[in-house]
Amino acid sequence: MSVSDPIADMLTKIRNGIHAKFEKVDISPSKIKLEIVKILKNEGYIKNFKKHVEEGKNFIRIFLKYDEKLNPVIHGIKRYSTPGRRFYSGYEKMPRVFNGFGVLIVSTSQGVTTGKKAVDKKLGGELICSVW
Repeated sequence: MSVSDPIADMLTKIRNGIHAKFEKVDISPSKIKLEIVKILKNEGYIKNFKKHVEEGKNFIRIFLKYDEKLNPVIHGIKRYSTPGRRFYSGYEKMPRVFNGFGVLIVSTSQGVTTGKKAVDKKLGGELICSVW
């Protein structure tokens, strides 16, 4: 079975893993997914991640993060662009996520980055998703 929107599938696996209080979730690898996961790690939304091979298949294993009361660090995760409807934004009109408390992930001409870094570099791009 092929997935028409692999990034939305990844975000859904993370969302479902958090609701089920899983320690980790496995997603199929791709360059853009790996870049998104790196941003989630750098911004403190996940504990860690690693490339994992099981029965000859590659995965990215994401270790989900919870606070001391077992509340998930990720409160929400939303997909912007989809294969059927792309969302683009110039750096002047880059949306803010929860008044700066969330992170916007953007695909720019210089790679995948956060909305804040894209604005600093004066880069626009495709809005991938937001996390808060």
